[in-house]
Amino acid sequence: MRKKRITPTRLAALAAGMAAVAALAVPATASADDQGGQDGGYSADRLAAADAAVLRADVAGTAWHTDTATGTLVVTADSTVSAADIAKIKRAAGRDAGALRIERTPGKLTKLLSGGDAIYASSWRCSAGFNVRKGTTYYVLTAGHCTDGAGTWYTNSARTTAIGPTVGSSFPGNDYGLVRYSNTALSHPGGVGNQDISSAIDATVNLAVTRRGSTTGIHSGRVTGLNATVNYGGGDIVYGMIRTNVCAEPGDSGGPLYSGTRAVGLTSGGSGNCSTGGTTFFQPVKEALAAYGVSVY
Repeated sequence: MRKKRITPTRLAALAAGMAAVAALAVPATASADDQGGQDGGYSADRLAAADAAVLRADVAGTAWHTDTATGTLVVTADSTVSAADIAKIKRAAGRDAGALRIERTPGKLTKLLSGGDAIYASSWRCSAGFNVRKGTTYYVLTAGHCTDGAGTWYTNSARTTAIGPTVGSSFPGNDYGLVRYSNTALSHPGGVGNQDISSAIDATVNLAVTRRGSTTGIHSGRVTGLNATVNYGGGDIVYGMIRTNVCAEPGDSGGPLYSGTRAVGLTSGGSGNCSTGGTTFFQPVKEALAAYGVSVY
C-alpha cells in the first residue's frame, strides 16, 4: 500500500475536536425468536452475521465491536458518516439490523500518523511503541501504518541520527511494524518514559490504561471495547483492535498503551483530541510480539 503523506490541510482535519461519544439511535427491539439470552441480547451467530454485514457495507469512518454485556453490535460512526450511510449499513444487516447499536462520535476516525518518543521516516513522524528484543538483537515495535513504505528511521526531524531500518510491517488487517536498532550508539531501555515494562497482557473491558505519544505526552483512561474493526477508508481496515476513551492526536501513532508494568497495545487511530476528549483504537501488543517472536524486557 502506498504511504499517505500528511498535508497541513489534512493535519487540521485530523485534529478536529470531539465531544464524548453519545448514543444516537437504538433500533427497535426484534422479536423474541431473533434474540438470545435472558436480557434480550442477540445470539453469537446473529452478532457475527451483523458484524459481517457492517464490513460488507464498507462505510469509511466507522468502527464496530460486540458488546457482550448487552448482546449488541456497537457501531461507532464519525462526523463524515451520513444518514444515508447509516441506512446502507442497516440495509446490509437486513433482519440482523436490530442487533446494531449506533453511536456517533464527532471528528473523523483516522490513523494518527505524524508513543513514546518521536521517530521519523522520510516524510512522516510517528511514535516509538515498545523496545523489544530477540536474543541479543533489539528493535522498536510501532504501528504498521507507520512502517508501511518506510525505510530508515531517525531520532530527529533533521534525520541525521539513524535508528535503523524497517524489518517488518503489517497493515492493513493488522497495525504493527518492527524497526531494528542498527545504530550501536543509541540506548534502548525497556521502559516507557519512567515506567518499567516487564510483561505483556491482553486487554479487558474497563482495564485502566495509559498511553504515551510524541505529540500529546501521557494520557489515561479505560478500555471500552474489544475486538473492534475500524474502517479508516481507502481500503485501510484493521481488525481485532482495542477500543478506549483515551485521547490521542496526529503523531501519537505507534505509541505504547500500558497498564502499570504491563504492555497492552500500540496506538492505531481514532477521533477527537486531547482538549475535548476522543476515542482511540489500539493494536493488541501480544499479537505483534508473537508475530515477530520478540519480547518486552
